[in-house]
Amino acid sequence: MKVRPLLTSALMMFMQIPAPRAQVTGEQLRMAALPWNSRDIVLWLSGYYHGKHDNTIIEPTAINRDENKLNNYCFEHGETTVMDALKNMGLSK
Repeated sequence: MKVRPLLTSALMMFMQIPAPRAQVTGEQLRMAALPWNSRDIVLWLSGYYHGKHDNTIIEPTAINRDENKLNNYCFEHGETTVMDALKNMGLSK
């Protein structure tokens, strides 16, 4: 009975699972080539970063402001990844 899980574990160790390297650029976000939009990204990151600081307050005006900032930044810097854009804009804190 114990041989089967051990053998399965050994086989899984040797399987190569490619790591996803999704780097979404501002141009892709602008062109709506993704299943989500800039508001979804800003909402998720806002929740993520505020949750890290135990802040559960939602600020709709800040979400709208940050979405507009991200869209404008992506318009000017289309080749920049979204994560780099957020860092450059100071929204990833």
